[in-house]
Amino acid sequence: MTSDLLADLSAAGVSIWLDDLDRGRLSGGGLAELVASSSVVGVTTNPSIFEKAIGGDSEHYAEQMRDLAIRGVSVDEAVRAMTTRDVRWACDVLRDTYEASSGVDGRVSIEVDPRFAFDTEATIAEGRELHWAVDRSNVLIKVPATLEGLPAITALIGEGISVNVTLIFSVDRYRAVLDAWLAGLERARDNGLNLANIESVASFFVSRVDTEVDKRLGADSSLLGTAAIANARIAYEAFSSVMASDRWASLAAVGAHEQRPLWASTGVKDPNYSDTRYVDQLVTKNVVNTMPEATLNAVRDHGKITGDTIVPFYGDAHEALVAITAAGVDMDDVVARLEREGVDKFIAAWEGLLTVVSKALESARHAAGR
Repeated sequence: MTSDLLADLSAAGVSIWLDDLDRGRLSGGGLAELVASSSVVGVTTNPSIFEKAIGGDSEHYAEQMRDLAIRGVSVDEAVRAMTTRDVRWACDVLRDTYEASSGVDGRVSIEVDPRFAFDTEATIAEGRELHWAVDRSNVLIKVPATLEGLPAITALIGEGISVNVTLIFSVDRYRAVLDAWLAGLERARDNGLNLANIESVASFFVSRVDTEVDKRLGADSSLLGTAAIANARIAYEAFSSVMASDRWASLAAVGAHEQRPLWASTGVKDPNYSDTRYVDQLVTKNVVNTMPEATLNAVRDHGKITGDTIVPFYGDAHEALVAITAAGVDMDDVVARLEREGVDKFIAAWEGLLTVVSKALESARHAAGR
């Protein structure tokens, strides 16, 4: 009976993606099992996930680490070799899903080096390289939604590279992401590319908004826990507006797919809140919800899937953000801070991963007598 809750979520129009990946899950068949039994139709990764996976699982990475050490590769090259191998493997696991959905789902994301988040040209170059290195049509290249990332989104999509735009916190920035995506599709069309082969999602972060806003509201405020869901609902309203535009209609007419909103950061950080709230309250058609496995299991066990919980609540969402602003919270400052922190956290995770791999390579070289 519990598995039907995930089926209900899928039936409501939400694609369920797993926000996790490691080689043990791949080699042991865990990902394939989730795909077969839990309505999981995609996977997202980020630097934090890879730091945890590679840094904490020497057994499954040992053979490749030894080979990389013997070859004398750099730390950066070793990290890319291991992460692209995992993503390529996951793409193969999800290949049937990809084909059955005509390329909409069955996707696996891999992020450009977060140290390039404020460097447009480096992000473009890295995106091209990752697309080539993974070499699977169902890969998504993750590009941060920084101001410098926006032209990179347009450039990569214009070359036919599918993109997952990440680290979106602001509705205004999300509108800029939608514009960059449309411009990329227009460029791809003008370049003679088949738009049906290009997929994109826009990762709008949820729980971190509540964490920051709640901290500013104070413990006794009646507005606690209202910011994140309201922010996401208004983002979907912006998406719907673009989907109703003539600009989008002209692209859809030649085969383009929608850039679905993807709800990211859906694990609940405040124990006072329901552990399924960022799933239950963000249900509508044409969205993705990427969940850590703990959240996936919570939804499977006791989720409350009650139909569309976004479109009927646009008015409530606007009222909530007006009230939060009236309470003295500067939402522009909130989202700017969250973007900076998001980039910094991913850079720290990437550098932590580089440190772990550097030590492991040195140990493997020593063991191999190199």
